[in-house]
Amino acid sequence: MIVSRETSAQLERLENLIGLWNPKINLVSKRTIEDLRTRHIADSIQVVEAAGHCETWADLGSGGGFPGIVVAICRPGTEVVLVEADQRKAVFLRRVVGELGLNAKVVSSRIEDIEPLHADVISARALAPLEKLIPLALRHGRPDTRYVFPKGARFREEIATARRKWRFEIDVRPSRIDKEAAILIMERIERA
Repeated sequence: MIVSRETSAQLERLENLIGLWNPKINLVSKRTIEDLRTRHIADSIQVVEAAGHCETWADLGSGGGFPGIVVAICRPGTEVVLVEADQRKAVFLRRVVGELGLNAKVVSSRIEDIEPLHADVISARALAPLEKLIPLALRHGRPDTRYVFPKGARFREEIATARRKWRFEIDVRPSRIDKEAAILIMERIERA
């Protein structure tokens, strides 16, 4: 995805804020902070690209803002909800939303405790294995929701395990950032 100068500037401001806050609340691991632009930001941009058009986006377990904050930066017309139960991380997310003037809101509660969000797209990065993630995400979707989950090297195993309990359509897209990872785009999820 080619981003505008304004979007690039916003992403740089996000990098700076993470650099300031990370030593205090561990938004990203120490081993990946040096490669923040590729490992987290570019990885999140490919999630944005994979999702397609949407009006509303819910990012579950937003943590340091990946991919949710990047979604809000790259798609200013999309209403983004960032769900993060860790209060310290939620404070960070609110600070970023405010400082960057993003079309996003932060909900600092457990995913299963909030009212259904009925989002067009639901994402979650490094939150839970697919079989546990599906029921958490489903209650916030609708019949036509797209679920976009970046997954690591064990994605095939996660898909096979999830298929024991769930039926779904899935598009597996290789990650451009990590040759062993993939982005799973799921639709029409229902119990098997």
